[in-house]
Amino acid sequence: MELKNKKIIEKMTLKEKALMLSGKGMWKTYGFEKYGIPEFFLSDGPHGMRTQEGAGDWLGINKSKAATCFPTAATIANSWDKNLAEEVAGALGKEAVSFGVDMILGPGMNIKRSPLCGRNFEYFSEDPYLAGEMGAAYVKGIQSKGPAACPKHFAVNSQELRRMSNNSVVDERTLREIYTAAFETMVEKSAPKAIMSSYNQINGVYANENQYLLRKLLRDAFGFQGIVVSDWGASNDHVEGVRCGSNLEMPGNSGTTAKELVRAVRAGKLDEKVLDQRIDEILTVMLPVHKRVEQRKKSFDVAAHHKLARHAAAESIVLLKNEDHILPLSSQKKIAVIGEFAEKARYQGAGSSLVNPTKVENSLDLAGKYFSGKITYEPGYHRNQETDQKLVEKAKKAAVEADVVLLFVGLDEASESEGMDRVHMKMPQNQLELINAVAQMNKELIVVVSAGSVVEMPWIKKAKAVLHGYLGGQAGASAMLDVITGKVNPSGKLNETYPICYEDTPAYAYYPGKERNSEYREGVYVGYRYYDTVKKEVLFPFGFGLSYTDFSYSNLKLSDNGVRFCITNVGKIAGAEIAQLYIEKENPAVFRPVHELKGFCKVFVQPGETKEVEISFEDRTFTYFNVQTGKWEIEEGNYKIIIAKNSRAAVLQGKIYRKGTGAENPYKELPDVYQTGHIENITDEAYEKLLGHRIPDGTWKGELEKNDAFCQLYYAKGAVGRLIYWILDKMLKDSEKKGEANLDILFFYNMPFRGLVNTTHGIFTSGMVDGFVKIVNGHILSGLGKMIGAAILRK
Repeated sequence: MELKNKKIIEKMTLKEKALMLSGKGMWKTYGFEKYGIPEFFLSDGPHGMRTQEGAGDWLGINKSKAATCFPTAATIANSWDKNLAEEVAGALGKEAVSFGVDMILGPGMNIKRSPLCGRNFEYFSEDPYLAGEMGAAYVKGIQSKGPAACPKHFAVNSQELRRMSNNSVVDERTLREIYTAAFETMVEKSAPKAIMSSYNQINGVYANENQYLLRKLLRDAFGFQGIVVSDWGASNDHVEGVRCGSNLEMPGNSGTTAKELVRAVRAGKLDEKVLDQRIDEILTVMLPVHKRVEQRKKSFDVAAHHKLARHAAAESIVLLKNEDHILPLSSQKKIAVIGEFAEKARYQGAGSSLVNPTKVENSLDLAGKYFSGKITYEPGYHRNQETDQKLVEKAKKAAVEADVVLLFVGLDEASESEGMDRVHMKMPQNQLELINAVAQMNKELIVVVSAGSVVEMPWIKKAKAVLHGYLGGQAGASAMLDVITGKVNPSGKLNETYPICYEDTPAYAYYPGKERNSEYREGVYVGYRYYDTVKKEVLFPFGFGLSYTDFSYSNLKLSDNGVRFCITNVGKIAGAEIAQLYIEKENPAVFRPVHELKGFCKVFVQPGETKEVEISFEDRTFTYFNVQTGKWEIEEGNYKIIIAKNSRAAVLQGKIYRKGTGAENPYKELPDVYQTGHIENITDEAYEKLLGHRIPDGTWKGELEKNDAFCQLYYAKGAVGRLIYWILDKMLKDSEKKGEANLDILFFYNMPFRGLVNTTHGIFTSGMVDGFVKIVNGHILSGLGKMIGAAILRK
């Protein structure tokens, strides 16, 4: 392949080429001014720019420049509004330019396999179609303003526990239909200029050096033409990563792995032309990006972006319950505002996405602008989850004296964070006790939930209304009060199913992965694909959300290209409705969920108005991935076309015939558990039939290896290793007692030993890591010798 930047690359030395493929410090690449190559600046920014001024880190520890904290991806996904997503992402792009950022590390595209993933607040949905559409809109918005978007984490990254050493074992159909489908949609519809590889292994091979993932899928099948950036510390074998299509290893390690590239080329293990190709791909993408960023405006409208954040949050709020039409709430009522979240908002997640906001609203300060009656406030609970009966008693007294109670609850910062998974689906116990106590004092109870993921709601029958704001960003408080008082008619719908309890979730028996493996035994039955197929009772179905008005559907018309139908606002208030299109194969021979989302449209309708809606079929609307042919195939027969308000509320139905592609069913001998969707207890034998091969051995045997994580020092044979584990574990438990998520500890707890090279910025070498592994395995003298020798030789 002819190099597009051949004249530049020919002038570079082998060492300079090797340096170009690793970061220079935490956020920049190496620049070579003499060749016209600038330093490219990368920054976190899934829902707000985290551009650090001083020493860089990837966990949000050190302070960053003030930027707008928009609602998280999990929040915006509830809007089902691609135009809104693109507008928010465009604002992110403007702020990136103002800080001189060339690449925004986002959006997060991983599928919500389990509610317990600590990073679910950064991800759009349990459904790959919705995630792909919203992700494509984000990429368009960011890149329209100049910077490159870098969607993440490719791929099958569903748990935070041991995320750098975990092996995701997944069959090819599930990989293609569920875990890479959103990335494929995004590449096709918005052409991201970069994609971030994930920490984990996929079927035994690390993502950043996975030939199948990075070449066969990403470039050959999806048509990706950008660059691959490793997640921070996700590079396991830099030489192999470069060979397989990874362009940029992040963060920098003072040239340690660049030397490995040089040695590999000189030893004939890696062709220098491979380095040339990777650099050409970087320059082709980043030189024009940097030029556009340099030419753009170096400031942004802080007030306008705050206003947009408020609008985005309001459009994403989900009304889950509204008994006796208690909402919208009259401004004349005497209000008891209860819950610490009203005074100190829970508005974003923790970790690398942590934004230093330009301002933060809270509901308590704003309540007086919305209600003219008496307002009383009681915190009701401590954020550290400790029960305080005095606070509960004061809250009960306030509830008795009020006409209506606004109770602000949800998950605190210690409950969900990058670097950790939740251990259950419950809200903090002190909050549950408060809800029960207040409900006994006043039946006019409105519960406002703030959380980045699904929570159990055993108290829901005690509340007259429930509003879910997810994590609404810096302007989430005014957005919520706009909805509570009717200034905004809620229109959000859930991007994920709300099960009754955690034990009902499809991955319950398999999440998180045990020891080295994370086995995706449930296959394609993720989220509503499972609940709806087996008809399991849920708290709220996928796509659910109420409004202050009502909508009727009529006049369905089917064609080979799509559907048309009418939506009428039969209520008295203007509002927006999200119509959803699902398809269902009649009498399928190939196993599949009962139905799947294949289209949606959000439409704003005035009272009494009727609007015609059109949703087109796409290339993948009727397909499944066939593991024998390696292609997307169509099973011949009739398909139900279902127009619905949510995955369990069909309002219009039709039928259409599709001619098949003639591929043989590869699943004739698959056990019935996959045919029926009852995947709760998949045996090894059944899973191996789905995989098409034996389950890899994921147990820890013998000695620890460099790809094992620090938390696995529990199994260390050497006293030094066990001591390190004891110290880390104690520090982690101490931080949990304080109600904090100590990100430094969490990072090291889940980091593999090889991560010492990047985290020490090259002080540790690969050889020194090998020596360290010997020490923790009990070989102290030989390990020390190995470390000293590697330190001297810098190998």
